[in-house]
Amino acid sequence: MSQPRSIPLRTIATHHLDLPAGVRILGDVARDHARILTREALEFVAALQRKFRSERDGLLEARVLRQQRIDQGAMPDFLAETSYVRESDWTIAPVRADLEDRRVEITGPVDRKMIINALNSGAQVFMADFEDSHSPGWKATIQGQANLHDAVRRKITFTDHEKHRHYSLNEEPATLMVRPRGWHLPDKHLFVDGEQVSASLLDFGLFFFHNAQELIDRGSGPYFYLPKLEGHLEARLWNDVFLFAQDTRGIPRGTIKATVLIETILAAFEMDEILFELREHSAGLNCGRWDYIFSFIKKFRAYPEFVLPDRSAVGMDQHFLRSYSRLLIETCHRRGAHAMGGMAAQIPQKSDPTANWAALAKVRADKRREAGDGHDGTWVAHPGLVELAREEFDQVMPGKNQIDRRRDDVEVTAADLLTVPTGLITEAGVRQNLSVGIRYMAAWLSGTGCVPIQGLMEDAATAEICRIQLWQWRRHRARLDDGRVVDSLLLRGLMAEELERISDEVGTERFLSGNFKRAADLFDAFLVEHEPSEFLTLVAYRAIDSPPLSTGT
Repeated sequence: MSQPRSIPLRTIATHHLDLPAGVRILGDVARDHARILTREALEFVAALQRKFRSERDGLLEARVLRQQRIDQGAMPDFLAETSYVRESDWTIAPVRADLEDRRVEITGPVDRKMIINALNSGAQVFMADFEDSHSPGWKATIQGQANLHDAVRRKITFTDHEKHRHYSLNEEPATLMVRPRGWHLPDKHLFVDGEQVSASLLDFGLFFFHNAQELIDRGSGPYFYLPKLEGHLEARLWNDVFLFAQDTRGIPRGTIKATVLIETILAAFEMDEILFELREHSAGLNCGRWDYIFSFIKKFRAYPEFVLPDRSAVGMDQHFLRSYSRLLIETCHRRGAHAMGGMAAQIPQKSDPTANWAALAKVRADKRREAGDGHDGTWVAHPGLVELAREEFDQVMPGKNQIDRRRDDVEVTAADLLTVPTGLITEAGVRQNLSVGIRYMAAWLSGTGCVPIQGLMEDAATAEICRIQLWQWRRHRARLDDGRVVDSLLLRGLMAEELERISDEVGTERFLSGNFKRAADLFDAFLVEHEPSEFLTLVAYRAIDSPPLSTGT
């Protein structure tokens, strides 16, 4: 997505900051960012890191061990040891009034203009994203916190000097939710006691410290989306973080509300348990479908029978996805929780009426299915889709939500969740994964985490699907519909052709300066790994803001 040219930020050396003992910053600090990186705020983040570092590390190690067991044949199932949670009668705590109606939620990065446009979009909720639609450069991350600080206080403005346009908030902006980065991600710019701080705790801690009381005073609260959890113990850690944060800052327990994205196959087997762990702080569950597909492939990477068809063929009509969506609704409504639908990634195509009609028809059908099945709201990636999505939910949901609509008719088994989707693997599908993956990673390496590509708003989850599918096809020597085997020779040949196509499209100068070759090199390395890297962004993160600009004391 093209952005107005940014104005260079004046910086201050980190040794001029009043840093707490044991805290070190690698990287320059813009003068405006000093109001975010205060001594008190950094002390709070450091306290979070020190208290929860060991437990986080242990849970990440447990992920590795669980993957080893799956590779050896121990397929996931509903947990016997927590059957009492699934079988007992309980509900989550109620949410505040501004979270009761969530029929349309818009998501996007924490760029200043995008925050304003999203809050003004007419959606009920805006999910400000430090994760999949954010390229986590140091300045961009702290600027995102500064942007949200201003947005909470209704003081955020933006002037596009090139287009001579000024942006400010409407009288009734959307309710704000924030998605911190996942448990697996560190932040390489902030160190506590010589170790990189958890990116989850950094993003959560800075936002909570600066904005929780202000939000409460304005009749709202600190609301979050939690990404990429793999089970209820990881939800328990978040709940412990919430309790500690509220107690430390003198805020009543239960004030924080969080929606968990069910975007890993393992979390799908623990929905009840995840809600139970967060029940005082829960605001429901969400179908994070793109990461869910990525997780499905990654977790069952050892098995040739789990090879998936082209990404375009893996829609919500596939049995494993429809089963997971319906199970999420049934689980949430039984527990008095919102069941949020998934992303509509299509974007309006103003220059092509035929393509625009087709895109909007897909969105309408998807939202009609979600509302009809019983979801209480849905996600869109573009303001132009807000009204369309609302229309579909308004037709079947006259109230603020449909939590009272129990889906006791839904019965989903482990076999349903593990049913492999059917379809073809085609050269067009290979090319799409190569082209979209490289284009997205080039933008991410250049500092943009949310990118329109071929009519869809793509984020890091898209790139993950692209690279893990290509890896899976090569690893298991899958065959295209024309009989050819997907191997390294085929992939590299098609990659060279797609790179040439990109170069012709964007022009030589932009191609050379736009990180496309760098992105292709990354993708090539991913495709030939013996075992796939856990997350593409963990590896690619080494390539941004490197080397560090300066060192604090």
